[in-house]
Amino acid sequence: MTTVYEEHAKVFKAFCDEKRLQILNLLCGGEKCACVLLEQLDLGQSGLSYHMKILVESGIVESRQEGKWTHYKINEKGSTYAITLLKEMTTPNTVIEKNKCSN
Repeated sequence: MTTVYEEHAKVFKAFCDEKRLQILNLLCGGEKCACVLLEQLDLGQSGLSYHMKILVESGIVESRQEGKWTHYKINEKGSTYAITLLKEMTTPNTVIEKNKCSN
């Protein structure tokens, strides 16, 4: 059973690699076939598959199969979730909590 923190980590993991950021940048221009991504990135087939698996599992990217090729695009719902999650996790609570260690 996965915890909420494991699910959150999947989202943040998607953003913590230079190649995945390049992929996301390419996908911002619209849906791309894996063959196009391979041409534009310095990656082999297995490297691209590895990064796409992480991006798809995060929910930020979605895929569809067309013949032998997979096509990828930004998942708007996943993207919105990532933005909301980051805001929630970095916005200080307005509730004042005890800030001292107990002795």
